[in-house]
Amino acid sequence: MSTPPAIVLAAPGTNRDHDVAHALELAGAAPRIVLLAELLADPGLLRDAQLLVLAGGFSYADALGAGRMWSLRLAHGAGDELNAFVAAGKPVIGICNGFQALTSMGILPGALAHNASGHFQCEWVKLAVPASRCVWTADIDPIECPIAHGEGRYVHPDPAALAAAGLVALTYADHNPNGSVAEIAGVCDASGVVLGLMPHPENHVIARQHPRHGRGTHRGLGLALFEQGVRHARQVG
Repeated sequence: MSTPPAIVLAAPGTNRDHDVAHALELAGAAPRIVLLAELLADPGLLRDAQLLVLAGGFSYADALGAGRMWSLRLAHGAGDELNAFVAAGKPVIGICNGFQALTSMGILPGALAHNASGHFQCEWVKLAVPASRCVWTADIDPIECPIAHGEGRYVHPDPAALAAAGLVALTYADHNPNGSVAEIAGVCDASGVVLGLMPHPENHVIARQHPRHGRGTHRGLGLALFEQGVRHARQVG
């Protein structure tokens, strides 16, 4: 079984790169954390990878809006290579701030706005997995993982059309923590290889990470999502 090389892209202010790398290792990939400045200096780094993750955090302190500066620099400096990466069918996932960057670039539909609560939220959520085009969520069960964001409310003018097109990959199951339209927690592109989501599945890849693990109510590892991404990377590699 092959071990697909993966890039975990970290921008100034992101902070989940090592968590994602750990998740990818458990899922069977060979991750390398690459700083955005490194990629902009050598966009060809993407040619040697089979999977790409835009990690979560607060890139550039969200100074111009969450993920906005990251998306501008990435699109300008490595946009062609990123588009070629997606066109080749290689899986890409943007988590939290990475999701915000992918929507700002127009790679994923919709946008992320301030939480309906008006403040930063950090809590655990359960995610349902509707039928969709997404290769990352194919055949996985509902997962549980935390959110940690202030601008995570997903907005789109026609969520019904998104669902009909198979682009709604994940929805909030028990409650809608941020006011996202139609309870949408994650969406994919038309090819199904690009996924963006606000929750952090990389923070529930080991059973003991769940706050209720010791009480016998643990379920829904986020690791399954990364395993699906790695499986697809092997197929296209």
